[in-house]
Amino acid sequence: QVQLVESGGGSVQAGGSLTLSCTASGYDSTRNRCMDWFRQTPGKEREGVAALYTTGGTPYYADSVKGRFTITQDNTKKIVVLQMNNLQPEDTAMYECAAVANYCSMPFRQDLFPYWGQETQVTVSS
Repeated sequence: QVQLVESGGGSVQAGGSLTLSCTASGYDSTRNRCMDWFRQTPGKEREGVAALYTTGGTPYYADSVKGRFTITQDNTKKIVVLQMNNLQPEDTAMYECAAVANYCSMPFRQDLFPYWGQETQVTVSS
């Protein structure tokens, strides 16, 4: 059973930074899989933020976060980190990590991911 445990998040002022981590267990990390971060605000659809393949390659980013957010993974390939810099009020949302899709899709597709983290709140004040 795949489990995803998120950590990080919190509240910052505009221009600040936060780091989200997603620790995955219960899946075969030797196989190439897509790991993703999504976010959702009340009244809006969940949107993809960033994604990467566990075996490497160029990550994928939503246009709204390009140049500000960076998705990486540790050497075990079981911790995916979302570094968020220059945060803006519009980044305020519940953030969720998602695993383990067979491929990364652009545009992002949440239906590809069978496993989801527990959500963590990110609040950015102006």
